[in-house]
Amino acid sequence: MAEGFAQLLKSDVIKAFSAGTAPQGMNPLAVKVMGEVGVDISANRSKHVNELVDELINVPLDFVVTVCGHANETCPVFPGRTKVVHVGFDDPPKLAQSARSEDEALVHYRRVRDEIKTFIETLPSILIAAGKS
Repeated sequence: MAEGFAQLLKSDVIKAFSAGTAPQGMNPLAVKVMGEVGVDISANRSKHVNELVDELINVPLDFVVTVCGHANETCPVFPGRTKVVHVGFDDPPKLAQSARSEDEALVHYRRVRDEIKTFIETLPSILIAAGKS
């Protein structure tokens, strides 16, 4: 979701890449709630961070933003001056495990989607400030 919003809202100032430490494929409910706000992520695919590191070996990264606790704890070391910033969001699939219906599950996905959008709207200024600390 973060990559989708970054590409839509901030592509003029940010080149966003998305990967995880334990990718599980594109979640259909995440695709659905992003589509509700006009962001089509259906063609995206879930990548492992190692794949991204290999792909970007010659591209210096200014920031790596982790958005879940597991990624923050297991994020690899990036070469150069890359600053790792953790911005934790609730995990919609985990929250939705106890949902009794898709509609109930979507409530969690929508809330996290909206929180992620709000965060992306602060970029890059919040990252620049974090990089100075």
